[in-house]
Amino acid sequence: MASFPVSMNRLFTNVWVCMSCNAKMRSSPGTSPPKCRKCGSKRFRQKNKQKKA
Repeated sequence: MASFPVSMNRLFTNVWVCMSCNAKMRSSPGTSPPKCRKCGSKRFRQKNKQKKA
């Protein structure tokens, strides 16, 4: 699968993953969301980039 810079930015920029329930959500640049919509947790990590095969 080819990787295009525009699509990679859309998929991985400003996307956060809840460490409790793995829900994905977007936030403004440089800040994590205040709390998870699904479980209410405040623990987030940024979405990992896809590994090259």
